[in-house]
Amino acid sequence: MKASELRENTREELVEKETELSQQLFNLRLQKVTGQLENANKMQQTRRDLARVLTVLREKEKAEA
Repeated sequence: MKASELRENTREELVEKETELSQQLFNLRLQKVTGQLENANKMQQTRRDLARVLTVLREKEKAEA
């Protein structure tokens, strides 16, 4: 997921994506604790995607203000 792709989305879509990624990260953390996580890179990628979404959301908020 690229930031340029995220900038094309509306604010509501970004908030929905943020919620989805937060839930996914939570599930990955649970899998890591229980020893079921097969791909540790998935956690890192999810954190980065979440950070991108939050960054674009913040950019949109600043642009509106």
